[in-house]
Amino acid sequence: MTSTRRFTTDLLNDPFFIGFDRVLDRMTATTPGQNNYPPYNIVKTEENSYALELAVAGFSEDDIEIEVKEGILSIEGCKDADGEERSYLHRGISSRQFKRTFTLSDTMVVNGANFVNGVLTIELENVIPEEKKPRKIEITRKPELLNG
Repeated sequence: MTSTRRFTTDLLNDPFFIGFDRVLDRMTATTPGQNNYPPYNIVKTEENSYALELAVAGFSEDDIEIEVKEGILSIEGCKDADGEERSYLHRGISSRQFKRTFTLSDTMVVNGANFVNGVLTIELENVIPEEKKPRKIEITRKPELLNG
């Protein structure tokens, strides 16, 4: 049993982690066959805003498809063969197809995407509902308990 699986099993059996099974399943899920291409950065741009940057040199906007479905952000690149046969002496810029997926938290929203100089940037924002934000709880005294 791997350490991640053992950790997950321990948490699922812990009585203080009620209702976390879905979160743990998503956290430990992997996409079969996913490799490290294309490389990416995750940048914190503001307190609740992030930018996901993917290096996709050799691709155009038309070659890339972005989808969000059930908390999974998928970025897929498919370069059409331009019909031109080339004889490469060295081919260091990959143009192979790719599919990169990222699991988003329930509060994460994709605000848009842009493509500049071979870098695809996807803008993300963590939108925390008001009822889930930290708040102070005031302690009140009940008069009948003071005189007892």
